[in-house]
Amino acid sequence: MSTNPDSELAESVDSGVVLHPTSTVFSDSSERPSRFNARKAAVFIADLNAVALALLVANILHQWIKPEDPVTASQYLWLFVLTFPVWPISFTRQYLYRARHIARSADEAERVVKAIFYGFMGVFAISIFSQIILSRVLAVVAFLFMLLFVGIERSIARYMFKKGRANGENLRNVLIVGKNAEGAFVREMLDKDTSHGYKVLGYLEDELPNGISDLENTGKALAAIKKASAGGVIVAATGIDVGTSNRLIRTLTENDVHVELSSTLCDIASDRLTIRPLGRFPMVYIEPVERNGWRASAKQMFDYVLGTILFLGTLPVLAAAMIGIKLTSPGPIFFKQVRVGRDGEEFEVYKLRTMVIDAEKQLENVRHLNEAKGPIFKIKDDPRITKIGGFLRKTSIDELPQFINVLRGEMSIVGPRPALPSEVEQWQPVLRNRLRVQPGITGMWQVGGRLDGDGDGEDYGQLDLYYVDNWTLVTDLVIILRTVPAVLLQKGSY
Repeated sequence: MSTNPDSELAESVDSGVVLHPTSTVFSDSSERPSRFNARKAAVFIADLNAVALALLVANILHQWIKPEDPVTASQYLWLFVLTFPVWPISFTRQYLYRARHIARSADEAERVVKAIFYGFMGVFAISIFSQIILSRVLAVVAFLFMLLFVGIERSIARYMFKKGRANGENLRNVLIVGKNAEGAFVREMLDKDTSHGYKVLGYLEDELPNGISDLENTGKALAAIKKASAGGVIVAATGIDVGTSNRLIRTLTENDVHVELSSTLCDIASDRLTIRPLGRFPMVYIEPVERNGWRASAKQMFDYVLGTILFLGTLPVLAAAMIGIKLTSPGPIFFKQVRVGRDGEEFEVYKLRTMVIDAEKQLENVRHLNEAKGPIFKIKDDPRITKIGGFLRKTSIDELPQFINVLRGEMSIVGPRPALPSEVEQWQPVLRNRLRVQPGITGMWQVGGRLDGDGDGEDYGQLDLYYVDNWTLVTDLVIILRTVPAVLLQKGSY
């Protein structure tokens, strides 16, 4: 009998046999895709350490806050030791160790909150049976500290994974199935941004002797995947016919090859998609865009409350900046500029002045220095910026007066950047959909595509349109949280 894997594969296809993980394709267990590797184990241990630290700190603080509690610190520690197995179970049940379930930071944050909540439900249940009544103060303090510590730990882990992927580490080798426009688009996206965690080796068709015609021979396709040392494939749904894709996917999944299928639904948030059966087909239902109703009211209330808090909280910083501007350069403290708001209505946006008085008149003299593509004008080292203005821009302190625009209902805290009328005139028709929502102080472009080498003027249109169609309050919270490190790390300028 032949020991050549490729010949055995061909024989299995001729006989109509579907291969399984015990076949010669992954005969060496080290070649099988790992379901729990060292990196996942490190995150698992880090999670448990964050949980333990939160419980310990909460117990110490609780004894200081409520020294009259009849239950002693040692009893609470015993309860937490007894219930500690609850946490890994809760975290695992929320799929926090499966990359495909936590690809977005917002998804991961939501699952962390659920895991901690369900974990405490388990602790409460065990406390009843152990007759150690858990103090509500202790529970609240522990819950908050656990959110804080696990959130910080997960953010560090995500940063390390992203940095490693940028350096070519921790990437899964994949082949694209479907050598068409959709397949080319997927490949270009993954080649451009390795933070997704994939290294595209090429097209599966190119690995086969007869190209796409060999895809129907699933044995040959499987052998080609093994030969290319690919751990998975990404199937461009429009690249191959239904019958071939079904047979190929069945064989690959039977043999421990990771398979992902594109849906041609670009720039639609995954939480708007619901997969349901319709006969033999799994259908994808797309939730309609909702910009009105209770969500809009909740966003308006959120903007007003948080805007008031942030405006009052940053008044000392704003006052210091105003004094600095007045002492270092002649002219007004504030700078007002006409921008285009929701439904095309123009309004005056407020900023601290960071340029010389006649900056607008000097615009034509520096237009050739524009570093952005598209209708955006952006210069990293604009010669018109004053000395203190450079600092105000890097720290985004010059944006603080825009909370006045928020309180006046002209802007939102999160939304597309407010565009100049001259920029709007250059927009393509599809880009005018940005005007369906209020512009924001911060947004997806500011935290994900700022002009620091990671994005350009063409990115902002795509990112803002994605936000317009998919925004939620959770998305707003994530963007606000990501704005803080983006400003502190001085990634570009607004």
